[in-house]
Amino acid sequence: MSITVIALGFLAMLALMFLSMPVAVAILTVGGIGGYMAYGMPLVETMGGVVWGTLNNPVMTAIPLFMLLGELLLRGGIADKMFDALAVWLGRLPGGLLHTNIGTCALFSATSGSSVATAATVGTIALPALSERNYPVRPSLGTLAAGGTLGILIPPSVNLLVYGSLANVSVGQLFIAGVLPGVILTLLFMLYVAISYPNAGRDSEAIAVPRAEKLRLLRHLVPPAIIFGIVMGSIYGGLATPTESAALGVMAAFSFVWKNKRLNWALLETCFIQSARTSGMVILVIVCALLLNVTLSMTGGTQAVTRWVTGLGLSPTMLLLLFVVFYVILGMFMDAMSMLVLTVPIAVPMVTALGIDPIWFGVFVVVMCEIGLITPPVGMNLFVVQGVRKGGGDFNDVIWGSVPFVVIMIVFAALLILVPGIALLLPDLASGR
Repeated sequence: MSITVIALGFLAMLALMFLSMPVAVAILTVGGIGGYMAYGMPLVETMGGVVWGTLNNPVMTAIPLFMLLGELLLRGGIADKMFDALAVWLGRLPGGLLHTNIGTCALFSATSGSSVATAATVGTIALPALSERNYPVRPSLGTLAAGGTLGILIPPSVNLLVYGSLANVSVGQLFIAGVLPGVILTLLFMLYVAISYPNAGRDSEAIAVPRAEKLRLLRHLVPPAIIFGIVMGSIYGGLATPTESAALGVMAAFSFVWKNKRLNWALLETCFIQSARTSGMVILVIVCALLLNVTLSMTGGTQAVTRWVTGLGLSPTMLLLLFVVFYVILGMFMDAMSMLVLTVPIAVPMVTALGIDPIWFGVFVVVMCEIGLITPPVGMNLFVVQGVRKGGGDFNDVIWGSVPFVVIMIVFAALLILVPGIALLLPDLASGR
């Protein structure tokens, strides 16, 4: 298969998506037609075995479990108490409750794994408090949209889980690789807020909170810390696989929701239905992407792309910089999961041929997907944050409030390229390298 045919197939998928065809259908159409044109029905018929093999993979079970974990935290009264606890500790910093937005998003991300759920949950809690205290609108919305993106980077991350499945690399290594980049990106967001909006919220009357009350509120940070410790600790303690650790996290979440006296049949029904809907969408896209990968592998498409890239004589740094530009443009028109499943099967062989670590590349790709979540016109988090605004407002407020954070993430991606140890330090220590 020539590189021209591959490029035409990729453009055909993009065209179908721009025509409002579902992502999974667009991928399946190109993969199925390409396989039929190359080898006829025998290749198409073998794809059934790929579907069974994919869905029979225990890693796939972790996706609905992590989705359910996020739903329980979202609807179980845990997230709003996290916000209250962080507000009294971070509210005194330059930037006030804008730091609380980012901090709560980061903490919720460490238990949720979903960017959209993070942005929606924290936005619903934070926006009334920010409006009541006269915080500027654009940074208020921007910190929520950008903070929500941390949900796909800080483990447990569904996107890292999907990348591990597509790239055939260790999900546990990917999870621990996302910790340090997630922390650093959170601190960069907060540094920007402190420098740019030091007086935000200062014109409203501050409520003095006694130290004893501050210490008492810290107990609301215990549930997410315990769940994160259970999920990550069970993986790296050798006690559980990522799927089993997700199940342990769900059981811990059930116990905290029960303790909050929120556990009832209505909550369970809502959580299970919403988790099933989201998981079904994600798994369908993954299956279709793997079917496309069958066509690429059997026709030599992946090898052709790898030979073409190596023949260009690009250095690893030059290739990664091209990927930055490519993903930023692609993120303007596609959601994060679609970007991931569409590009990883082709991109991973390219980068590994140049000696780039696939674990590091997983973190890099997820950071680029984060950028796509807040770049118009199809930035999902922009629409989520706009949707939770009471009384609506100008959508441009969300866009312009997020622009500085897009710049910060692009700079961070460049920092990852220059200092790969940011993503590889913890996995190397965990594996004794």
